[in-house]
Amino acid sequence: MNTQNVVRVVDLTRPFGQGFPGFDKKIAKELPADGWNASSLNFYSHAGTHMDAPVHFLADGATLEHYPPGRFLSQAWVVDVTWVNEKSIIDIAHLGDASRYHKPGQSLLLKTGWSSRFGRPEYRESLPRIAPSLAHWCVDRKVNLLGVEPPSVADVQNLAEVTVIHQILLEGGVIPLEGLVNLDQLSTSKVFLIALPLLIEGGDGAPARVIALETPESANDFPYYLPA
Repeated sequence: MNTQNVVRVVDLTRPFGQGFPGFDKKIAKELPADGWNASSLNFYSHAGTHMDAPVHFLADGATLEHYPPGRFLSQAWVVDVTWVNEKSIIDIAHLGDASRYHKPGQSLLLKTGWSSRFGRPEYRESLPRIAPSLAHWCVDRKVNLLGVEPPSVADVQNLAEVTVIHQILLEGGVIPLEGLVNLDQLSTSKVFLIALPLLIEGGDGAPARVIALETPESANDFPYYLPA
């Protein structure tokens, strides 16, 4: 990768803060009394911008630390589906050029604008989600990471749906990457995606720092992970 070609770096991660659902921060040490500042952090493994591991929905699924590091670095198609309404279904027909030109090992980012609804009831209760046919397409096309702005790729209010969609993806080797932000800041159809989760032994998922790199060539010169 020629880093001189990188013209924009966009952070796709929602920061944790006080009052953030699934996160709590407490003072552990203070500079005047203890000589340094430090905090105790407590978080739900699927809070905020996060990555899922197979064991999240598969009884015998692999845990987070079994992903090779190369899985977290890939080219990614940015698909604009900002037309979606509440509870919309996103299918293969909505992928545009990505449905024709996606290569095995590349990732997929679905730009819905849904991250702007964070903190409102509809963020969880009325989210757009992917169709089972799109989940199967992702498996067949060997999509690496499937990134979405809502807190899930499926309806979290519907256990049957959220289970089926995650099982299709995770059994098929596709990693869900959920709770993304700032996709509206991306201006190219492809980026180089860096998505690094906390390395937790036995992890069913973890918060991830997710960054997109844009180049004039829309990341065509970037390498990407090719599944075995």
